[in-house]
Amino acid sequence: MYRVWNFVTNYSLLLIAGALIALVWANVDADGYHHFVEWVVWDHAPIGHPHYDAAGAVEYRTLTLHYLVNDVLMAFFFAIAAKEVWEAVILKNGSLRGKKAATPLFATFGGMAGPIAIYLGLAYFLFGSETYDAVQRGWAIPTATDIAFSYLVGRIVFGAGHPAVRFLLLLAIADDAAGLIILAVFYPQGDLAPEWLLLSVGAASGVFLLFNWLPRRLDRGDEVRRRSTWVRNRLSFWPYLFAGALSWYGFAEAGLHPALGLLPIVPTIPHADRAFGVFSQAEVYLTDLLNHSEHLLKHPVEVVLFFFGLLNAGVEFGAIGDPTWLVLAGLLIGKPLGVLLFGWIGANVLRLGLPAGMRIVDLFVIGCVAAIGFTVSLFIAAVAFEPGAVQDAAKMGALLSFAAAVLSLVAGRVTGVVKQPA
Repeated sequence: MYRVWNFVTNYSLLLIAGALIALVWANVDADGYHHFVEWVVWDHAPIGHPHYDAAGAVEYRTLTLHYLVNDVLMAFFFAIAAKEVWEAVILKNGSLRGKKAATPLFATFGGMAGPIAIYLGLAYFLFGSETYDAVQRGWAIPTATDIAFSYLVGRIVFGAGHPAVRFLLLLAIADDAAGLIILAVFYPQGDLAPEWLLLSVGAASGVFLLFNWLPRRLDRGDEVRRRSTWVRNRLSFWPYLFAGALSWYGFAEAGLHPALGLLPIVPTIPHADRAFGVFSQAEVYLTDLLNHSEHLLKHPVEVVLFFFGLLNAGVEFGAIGDPTWLVLAGLLIGKPLGVLLFGWIGANVLRLGLPAGMRIVDLFVIGCVAAIGFTVSLFIAAVAFEPGAVQDAAKMGALLSFAAAVLSLVAGRVTGVVKQPA
């Protein structure tokens, strides 16, 4: 439990603190709060919010505090998420490889399809076409799962030794991977200019060939590995940070959300041949450059998440509206039903099975736990809608998704979940 609580403390409590401060501030002094959010760090900057001339060309850019946190610094948070996904997919013992991941992957698909169907279906049939037109762009908000809090609640509901906890972690990691893809594909940040992605591809390819593949190639037959050791000791992560800056700029100019700009660089960094898992205490003893870089990012990302909560969760309580209930319905209804239905299809119809000790009804409880959207849901809400009433109402739905923790406890009790200690 220590490792789990330590992870939640590191990556979530500061985020919650920032969100709570933002909620209080926005409801006490809304004008002061919004002035702080849009505080100009650098006017006429090389990056930032664009300002257009009469011909539609970018005249200059303004770097605000909101842009600095959401579009620049959050790239390091998504890089850490991408690192976990990458290891789960590529390593021989990765958690998303082989038959053991098949049913969780089916359940993940249901945990995204269910919320989308509920969100869009209710928007159209219950609230009408006018509301549907206003909120349809937010369909991805209820697909997200906050991995840290969901995992913590899952352990409380099932007990640390229950196979459903491992199943939940696999689902959450796959959900993160799908969320990154959704952000990149469906939420462009302006006119698409895909040719700029060549800069990202070139940066990733160049840094991999020069500082990863080539030293290892030259060290063949050399047990001391002189060249690889020299690159690691003298250059460390700096070439990858430089490549990351180029990749980030390529994403920004291509019209994709720049917070995803470090994703192409993560697979190029030398990594261990195994991973113990995001919540494993043994992870701290891995010293490959990829894990070393993650360790270095730990405290900076904590601060970034605090400011992310502070700059994005400031919603007035009066903003609660139709988008709030749609997001909550997607998470609290669509997520459990989707995970249950598709998990059942994978386990029984396709005969992929469930882990020993798991019941079909446990899938419903897992779906309730996974309905805690929070961090990524909040991020998608900020990306999906322009600042205003709809965005604020959708953000409130993401914040209120913590109600899924209570729903999970009730569902576990009703379905007769027997806790299993570690």
